[in-house]
Amino acid sequence: MARRDVLDLAVLGLLHDAPLHGYELRKRLAGVLGPFRALSYGTLYPCLRQLLERGWVSEQHPVAPVRRGRIVYQLSAAGKEHFEALVADGGPTTWDDESFGVRLAFFARTQSSVRLRILEGRRSRLEERLEALGAALARSRERADAYTLELQRHGLESVQREVRWLGELINAEQASRTTDPLPRQTDHTPT
Repeated sequence: MARRDVLDLAVLGLLHDAPLHGYELRKRLAGVLGPFRALSYGTLYPCLRQLLERGWVSEQHPVAPVRRGRIVYQLSAAGKEHFEALVADGGPTTWDDESFGVRLAFFARTQSSVRLRILEGRRSRLEERLEALGAALARSRERADAYTLELQRHGLESVQREVRWLGELINAEQASRTTDPLPRQTDHTPT
């Protein structure tokens, strides 16, 4: 998933909940995208413009004349369909560092089988990373200084923690599927 696609998913997902003006949307996106991804208005408004051009969102202009009225953006029917298609995707790009957190933020609207595929794919990707990090740490033990080794060890431990956490999420997802013989209902509502 390209960075723009991740931003599209986040914007459409937030507008799926309620119409928002740009300032509030930017504030909520910071919560979804994480504190280390500062999102400028120079990124948000071109994204909104593209979503408008595609017909996935619409604008509501202020009714009463005000000095500086805020334009409110809302999801269109086509935007809801596109959002549903995005959350139904469980392919390899959804396991990447760039998109996984945003995908996780909208898991409540994602089908259980897709959630499970994404979680298992992410865990598999991180297990591969663990192997590479372990090998790199073993190779650099003699050549690297103590601080570099600590940084590498910290990275290894962080990935190990995430793999354990993903295992817990996968177990919980599988348990919820086996205790309920009917397909699990989510907050996902078809349009």
